[in-house]
Amino acid sequence: MNKLLHVRPSARQLAWQAMEFYGFLHFGMNTMTGREWGLGDDPVSRFDPRTVDADQWVTALKSAGMTGVIITAKHHDGFCLWPTATTGYSVASSPFGADVVGLVAEAARRHGLRFGVYLSPWDRNHPSYGTGKGYDDVYIAQLTELLTGYGPVFTVWLDGANGEGPNGKTQEYDWERYYALVRELQPDAVISVCGPDVRWCGNEAGETRPDEWSVVPRALRNVERIAAKSQKVDDGEFSRLIRSDDVDLGSRDAIAGCEDDLVWYPAEVNTSIRPGWFYHPAEDGSVRSAEDLFEIYLKSVGGNSTFLLNVPPAPSGRLHHTDVAVLAALGDLISDLRGRVISGHRDDLLLDLDEVHVVEAVVLGEDISRGQRIEELTVLGRRAGEWTALGTVRSVGYQRILRFPPVEVDAIRVDVGATRGEPLLIRLEAIRS
Repeated sequence: MNKLLHVRPSARQLAWQAMEFYGFLHFGMNTMTGREWGLGDDPVSRFDPRTVDADQWVTALKSAGMTGVIITAKHHDGFCLWPTATTGYSVASSPFGADVVGLVAEAARRHGLRFGVYLSPWDRNHPSYGTGKGYDDVYIAQLTELLTGYGPVFTVWLDGANGEGPNGKTQEYDWERYYALVRELQPDAVISVCGPDVRWCGNEAGETRPDEWSVVPRALRNVERIAAKSQKVDDGEFSRLIRSDDVDLGSRDAIAGCEDDLVWYPAEVNTSIRPGWFYHPAEDGSVRSAEDLFEIYLKSVGGNSTFLLNVPPAPSGRLHHTDVAVLAALGDLISDLRGRVISGHRDDLLLDLDEVHVVEAVVLGEDISRGQRIEELTVLGRRAGEWTALGTVRSVGYQRILRFPPVEVDAIRVDVGATRGEPLLIRLEAIRS
């Protein structure tokens, strides 16, 4: 049991988990060409947006309740959105000319959002790709530029996409060297997906597990590095695809036999507001509704995960008005939810609501700085002196939103069943219907 309790998050993981909801901006050469995965052979002259309204991007994300923004500094085509010294295939050589990464970083600071970068290890343009250390040196130089030129970075988001470069060769990535550089230059940044800090939930549809554990076998850190399972070439429907990867990653049964080799590796749920990750005008009528995204929010942020939502700008350099409207409506739904929280008067595992309320959910949270402990918990509601079970969960973690049919209650009680040591429930609130 002590082995399980000793697996705890780092300070950077705790700060990241508290962000809850943040945005992705897929923007680059693909935006101009209509591709999802470019080949790296499009001329730099194709990158010519009329403007890049980074303030519009960031304010739209903020209106949805997001706390951070990640920009695709370089996608698989190798086109760099900042004036890098490592290649001529960048904004510096394009008609647009301006530093897009810098514009987003500055807008994020102005509007109070944290800033992150995505830098694809795959590069279908650079001639050194597939040469081993030669390309790794280039990638390290690109990381160095991004991590030293734009202020604090909350995440370096990586994926395991891998394939042939312009020379027909493939590259074996030196992950440990990449990680060491991030730790040196941005020690507070989490390294996500193909990294040791944040785990991909396993699909790009926004689907979540019924019980999500942050304490999992160390081997999961290698899954995305070994076999890239992210979006396929020009598959604009990939963000709607649901796959049934292992549903149980952290229960007592799931970790049996590897108790000596566990890590704190929490989940991020990511999806796109549109079928594709880059903008395509044909998808203007296929934008997810605010209600659909709110459901993903409740299951992810309310299911011991974070929620990363991609919103791709159009070739004009602005977000489409439909996406902007959906984000604002989503923000209203989230604000309304928060406005219906009842803190009441709490005495350990009892929440007295003072009077009868119609309640439709309970918010639970553990002190994850001391590990994830609760393996079974039942929530009960009191009405006229009688207690009725409202629902049971088999994990809690940072935050768990347990929903149930609206019911009149004047108190909420939590009965903790199985645990990994003393339960440390630091949050117990009700949500009015």
